[in-house]
Amino acid sequence: MFTERTPDSPTKHLLGSLSAMAEAAGIPAPLTPDQLGPDTSPVAYETADGVAYVTLNRPDYRNAQNSVMTYSLDAAFVKAVQDAEVKVIVLRGNGKHFSAGHDIGTPERDFNVDYPNVASLYWTHTDRSGADQRLAREIEVYTGMCHRWREIPKPVIAQVHGACIAGGLMLAWICDFIVAADAFFADPVVRMGIPGVEFFAHAFVLGPRRAKEILYTGRRFTAAEALDWGMVNHVVPRDELAGKVAEIAANIAEMPQLGLSLTKRAVNISEDQMGLRNSIDAAFGWHHFAHSANTEMYDGDSLGGMDVHSMRDSAK
Repeated sequence: MFTERTPDSPTKHLLGSLSAMAEAAGIPAPLTPDQLGPDTSPVAYETADGVAYVTLNRPDYRNAQNSVMTYSLDAAFVKAVQDAEVKVIVLRGNGKHFSAGHDIGTPERDFNVDYPNVASLYWTHTDRSGADQRLAREIEVYTGMCHRWREIPKPVIAQVHGACIAGGLMLAWICDFIVAADAFFADPVVRMGIPGVEFFAHAFVLGPRRAKEILYTGRRFTAAEALDWGMVNHVVPRDELAGKVAEIAANIAEMPQLGLSLTKRAVNISEDQMGLRNSIDAAFGWHHFAHSANTEMYDGDSLGGMDVHSMRDSAK
């Protein structure tokens, strides 16, 4: 899955191409593994006591995920996996929120920028149009990346506070544990006429009836509800969140690394045998049918007339 860490490795050449393309479009380039640090943006990276802390770091935009963040996040995961001293990975957000979801309205929204694919073997989206363009991009940056990250061979803990909305749920759901404090969750994408976010794990992480409730109503649900429904492992006060995550990570780090990796693979395969992967892929097709239907009904707008402001104002 990963290349050797050599100066002229294909991964380094690919990330260099990503940087050049982003800069040409006037957007900050994705970070390479070597560029990541404790204060880098849009993703920060640091290690302590065998734990890699990967931090979503666009706090001014509530950690909304553009492609630069997505590819920088992938670089951080690669760095953590390749570091033999890292036993556990923690994914967290800087600022008031974990993540407000996919970027649909910031100045650095970069859906039109060409980045070489990392997660999928598919054609580039930038020389296509319409449904072909949307599908090519989302196979790569949404479902492709989430499937890739779900198979990270080291344990991953989501440390969630504040908003965890839509695409934020996707990031939390690829993690093995979720520990939350003062958090709220929602998938309001049905307001766009679209059946939920691209990584459609709702029925598996919430159960089918709760999944329908939060999708049909678009309402927020609390960390306490998420704990009761089985989506979250632990809920703690905000000032205890980092300590609780560190405690869990320290306990996991004592276990044999290969045993952890094989155990994760066994549990993931069990979920897939129950239909998780097939369900996500099937729902992804309906997701893109809805985008196409929206373009017909809303004068070419695949988001069904909604934008970042109307989605925010409709939140309950």
